[in-house]
Formats: sequence, C-alpha cells, structure tokens
Amino acid sequence: MDIKKLNDDGRELWNRKARFWDALHGETGNEFHRRLVEPSVLQLLDLRAGESVLDLGCGNGALARRLAALGADVTAVDFSIEMINLARARGGGQCGSIKYLLCDATDESALLRLGQGCFDAVTCTMTLMDIPTIMPLFNAAVRLLSNAGRFVFSTMHPAFNSNNPVFIHEKEDRDGVVTERYSVKLSEYLEVAPVKGAGAPGEPTPHYYYHRSLEDLLGAAFAAGFVLDGLLEPAFTSADAPSDDRLSWRNYTQIPPILTGRLRLR
Repeated sequence: MDIKKLNDDGRELWNRKARFWDALHGETGNEFHRRLVEPSVLQLLDLRAGESVLDLGCGNGALARRLAALGADVTAVDFSIEMINLARARGGGQCGSIKYLLCDATDESALLRLGQGCFDAVTCTMTLMDIPTIMPLFNAAVRLLSNAGRFVFSTMHPAFNSNNPVFIHEKEDRDGVVTERYSVKLSEYLEVAPVKGAGAPGEPTPHYYYHRSLEDLLGAAFAAGFVLDGLLEPAFTSADAPSDDRLSWRNYTQIPPILTGRLRLR
C-alpha cells in the first residue's frame, strides 16, 4: 500500500468536496454528529473550562466550536486547506478560543510541532477511518498530551459499519402480526482492503475508507503507550423518529454505527 499516494489522493478529494461537506454539517454538524458523535465524545471527554484541546481532523470545525463554547482553548487541524478555510470563515468559539491550522495527521513531526506536552486533551472524531496510517497520529498524541491528558476518538464501528456492510430490511409475518426487522451482514472483517465509498448522499466525489479491526485499531493505540479506559457504542433509539428510508441507520436501533473511546497514557 502506497501510503503517501493514498494520503495525497485523499487530500485532493477532500479539497474538491469541502464546500459540500461544510454545507452538510453547517454550524453544529449533521444528524449523525449531533445525535451520536458529539454527545458520546463530550461524555468521555468530561471537559473543564480553560483546558487546552487539540482537535485532529477538524473538518469544518463543528466539534471545535462546541468545545470552545464550553470554555476550551482549541487548536483545530485538518490536512485539507479548503476545509480549514471554511472552518475559519465560520468563526471561533464564544467562551474559549479556536486556532485553525493546516496539519497532516499522518505526519508525526508536523503534529509534534503543535506543542509537546501542551494539551489536556486530544480529540479525533470520524477521522481515523479516513487516513491510511494511524501510528504517526497515536505516537504523536502520546507526546502532545500532558501527563494527565486523555485522547477521545470516535470512528465508524469496525464490527458493524465499516467498508462492506450489507443493509437488510425484512418483513416477517408471525402469528398474524407483521413485523419489520433490520440487520447488517458482513462477509469480511479481519482483512479488508481500502475502498472508495460514496459517503453522504449527494457527495460529489467518493473518498477512501480504511477498515481496521478492533485489534488493529486499539492495538495501534496500545503500542504507542495508551490504555483504554472508556468505551461507548452510540446508536439511534426507539425515541428517534424512524426514517422513511428503510436503510437509514435511524431504523437500526440495535446496531451501533459509531465506536467512541477514551485513551489515557500508560
């Protein structure tokens, strides 16, 4: 796997569709972000006002703005200059502050130049599955954090929502009662090649997704010097309005599409 070429191609694709993604997420993120990602990240982050947070793969800055509104001083980075420009155009936080910088999460040296030991927390939301190598990110995060710091990530759930799920919607007549059942089918898990996925409906260009098993994902974090001390599997619930799109994740209330974890220094 040519990591540099894949990363360069990914950067070009994200620059090309940055405006679409900014419009999709708006000021506070799309439904997935607002309902599943942000609440689970904030729960594990347990942010305190005045803390310094590094947000890796910030996109249009939806999470960075939320963290700043809660009083954090945020450094938000992304490898797409178009995304950074759009995030800057949306402005900063209210209570805290945001500094947006161009930085590639696969470049360990560039990450370390952000400030070793300077951050109380690092966040990385819905980014790990988009980059071809994660060891540089984890290796750098260990050194970027203060001694009591934590790393909170969210990603597509490797067991249910990775590169090759088949969505299934079935109707069953049991004793005269018609019920609907939702499930996903996986045919590969341990070794799945990178693929270009369509992403959100209407995206102008597909981008690369990199599947990693739980062993690969957490193993990289452990090898860098982290331990896992928090894990959430957020999913839509029966309290959420069902979607008319039968293959929407809103209808799959027993299957978590997101994995959110908290790492601390060993």
